[in-house]
Amino acid sequence: MPSIFNDILHDRLGTWPLAYIPYGAADYGEIISIAHTVNDGDDGAFHQTWTDAADRLMAEGELAQSQGRRPSASEAFLKAACFYGTSYRPFFGAPLAPRLISGSRRQTEAFNRGLALRQEPVEPMRIPFESGTLPAYIVPAQGMAGKRRPLLILTNGYDGSISDLYFASAVAASRRGYHCLIFDGPGQGEMLIEHGMPLRPDWETVIGAVVDFALTLPYVDQDRIALSGWSLGGYLAPRAASMEHRLAACIADPAQICPANGFRAFARKLGVDSGQATRLSQLPQDVLDRMEEIIMHDRLLRWSVVQRGYWVNGSSNLRDYLLNLEGYTLAGRVDQIRCPTLVTCAQNDPLASDAVAFHDALRCPRKLLEMSSRDGAGDHCEMGNRSLLNRKVLDWLDDVLGQTP
Repeated sequence: MPSIFNDILHDRLGTWPLAYIPYGAADYGEIISIAHTVNDGDDGAFHQTWTDAADRLMAEGELAQSQGRRPSASEAFLKAACFYGTSYRPFFGAPLAPRLISGSRRQTEAFNRGLALRQEPVEPMRIPFESGTLPAYIVPAQGMAGKRRPLLILTNGYDGSISDLYFASAVAASRRGYHCLIFDGPGQGEMLIEHGMPLRPDWETVIGAVVDFALTLPYVDQDRIALSGWSLGGYLAPRAASMEHRLAACIADPAQICPANGFRAFARKLGVDSGQATRLSQLPQDVLDRMEEIIMHDRLLRWSVVQRGYWVNGSSNLRDYLLNLEGYTLAGRVDQIRCPTLVTCAQNDPLASDAVAFHDALRCPRKLLEMSSRDGAGDHCEMGNRSLLNRKVLDWLDDVLGQTP
């Protein structure tokens, strides 16, 4: 997609809501206006501009609510949640910036207010998990709240929030007749920001608890529970499906056998032989120093690895981070997935490099869904045409689960 924001990181983060336009999170003119206001500004200007826009939406929602206009109030509050959620992302990292914490809390407040005013209200829930709980919401199938329907569990990756799951997938699936369960797991949203809980590779433990919870809900069809993961969720969802056999279907967008493979390719470009590159955490210090120098001088890489990656994984340096990443692998697990599985592969997405190999290694009913830049859906998570991706995924899921739209 052509750039809208002048700064490369701002453009990556600030154009993400474009994918949510069909689902009520933003409008094109709002994003363009914000980009023009930020102009060549720094991260502080990016944060302030998105926050100011969100504040205006909150005021609009409060006025509409005071006038008894629930639909307008709900729409304004939900938009505000998206805007607050976008505002703080340049500040990812430990120690936590005050703007990150306040932005996340305001996002949650706006999201809760918006969901509570829907025609079919949605209230926050808690999923029991180990010694605590995970925040969650059940978005009901449109017009069928309380009725027994198939359930689609949606799981995030690195930098997504619950409201991202709502706009990216849950609204579309709800319109198609699915109840949707969205939640923050370890290393995500509230669990990371408020509780300092890092990401973990054994996502079957997380989804096991989520499925246990779902099975207590009388309106969930227990034989038709599907799991979908996007971005790093394309590793997390298949990892869960390899052990959690109560799932009726799995979607990996895109499938990733081992997220560390990108760093292995990075090491080989620096002259490391293939055998040595398989053991990232044991690379010589001089190689790690060269890697780190390249990362630190690249705006996107510094944010992705040092700010986001270290923080989410609970690491403090590159060697520890790579050691952590090596634990995220589906090696020896792909053929343990039993449920029908859909694998997406966007044409220009570097994270989709494992998708075909993953698909070919599956021993369950499978489908490879290739997404093209010709349709504007060739980039990561098909964000240039998310509605096309949703239609194709839900068509497949309808067929697999015998669902009548």
